[in-house]
Amino acid sequence: MTPPTISLGSGMVLGVDAVPVLVEATARDASDGVPRLLGLVDAGVREAYHRVLQAFFALGLPTPRGVTTVNFAPASLRKHGSGFDLPLALALAGAGGLFPATRVLGLYAFGEVSLQGRVLRARGAISVARMARDQGATTLLCSPDDAALCAELPGIAVRGAPTLADALYWLAGQRELPAPPVPPPPVHPAVPDLADIRGQETAKQALAVAAAGGHNLLFVGPPGSGKSALLRRLAGLLPAPSVEERLTLLQIQTAAGLPVQGGDRRPFRAPHHTSSTASLLGGGPDARPGEVTLAHHGVLFLDELPEFRRDALEALRQPLEDGLVVVGRAQRTVVMPSRFTLVAAMNPCPCGYRGHPRRPCVCPPPAVHRYRARISGPLLDRIDLQVEVPALDPAAFSAAPDPDWGTAALVARVQSASRRQGQRGLGQNAGLADRALEQACAATPAVLRLLEDVLRRHQQSGRARVRLLRVGRTLADLDDRDAVGTGDILQAAQLRGFAAQSPLLT
Repeated sequence: MTPPTISLGSGMVLGVDAVPVLVEATARDASDGVPRLLGLVDAGVREAYHRVLQAFFALGLPTPRGVTTVNFAPASLRKHGSGFDLPLALALAGAGGLFPATRVLGLYAFGEVSLQGRVLRARGAISVARMARDQGATTLLCSPDDAALCAELPGIAVRGAPTLADALYWLAGQRELPAPPVPPPPVHPAVPDLADIRGQETAKQALAVAAAGGHNLLFVGPPGSGKSALLRRLAGLLPAPSVEERLTLLQIQTAAGLPVQGGDRRPFRAPHHTSSTASLLGGGPDARPGEVTLAHHGVLFLDELPEFRRDALEALRQPLEDGLVVVGRAQRTVVMPSRFTLVAAMNPCPCGYRGHPRRPCVCPPPAVHRYRARISGPLLDRIDLQVEVPALDPAAFSAAPDPDWGTAALVARVQSASRRQGQRGLGQNAGLADRALEQACAATPAVLRLLEDVLRRHQQSGRARVRLLRVGRTLADLDDRDAVGTGDILQAAQLRGFAAQSPLLT
């Protein structure tokens, strides 16, 4: 009699996306009595064989009879991760005749199985669900927690099995697994109000521009001027993500193995200045996402920018330009999304007090030059907004808060500007280029002549022209205007740092 054979789909996460893996099992007669797991699997997957057999025993389920050969295809790809526990257990049960092989047609399975037989979460469930849907699967079977995360994903039915027994009885047609409920939105801590910071209206305007158009932003100023406090309040200005963006944010969080923060708020990542290039870009044996990917559709905040390693900062140039990061591996190249807004803060010199109205700078000119040279010109050229945050007079701290520059007032302007961008259908202003940029700006000849004069006066490149137009378009959106005017270009030039008092140009 031909031994029964069963095949079902699963997946493995590489970076943010998942690759399909076919799990095949067949009962066979062999004299050595040694189970065979084929297909280039690592030690963790080999341990899964004994883990799931113990789960069968703990739940009182019939243990699959005979020695079973299990193959994980494609054989050329090294398999890793605990998500193969559940498909392995189902394949063993199917090969042992515990349910008809036809029950796994169109089924993908993904999840870890404990020694007691509980089905647990595994890293990257949303990535596997998306991949399974694209592969034509009809159903994904996973843990209840992962099923709740995947509940909003269209195009595929998701079922959560609390235990291995529930999964097997469902496949045998003896038990129902209800569709998972959509989890309630997570509760986030309140973001501090911008009104708590007195003065600094130019910096607050720059924050609104960055939030509305997705423009990169650098604050330069002495210690205590409020640079970091201002930038950390940017999270309260960001527009809510779309449905597709929410799913992408959840996918990245689960693929990285992080606690799920929910996708209803854009990410705000603030790595320490000792972070390595690999931690920023991602990497490791399974190419886990780095900070630039964890900040996708959100903000990457680099405080004390010159203190970061030079190679780490230079590595940001490709993600900033292309919106993705490419990590090369021996078996395959992994591409991860990284379209984020870069915001950063730095002092004007090593001591921090160059240009301070009351405290003298003690840094010799060569030290100032070396300090600023840690940030290369090409990286600085990719930052749309370069704003001085000066030290305030002590009397300013006793002034009453100005509600016009509070978070609530700026959020209303940012949301209006975001809606205008959506209505144009050309994408976010920070990513506009070529014909889309010219169409969105609708600039008159007078505006273009002024733009040429600004570029000529400050000896700037074509990239600066594009970025000035993008910022000008966002300024017009914040004021609810259809066309970019000369005032927008002048203000964009000021926010770009094209001013005599700019600490980056003196």
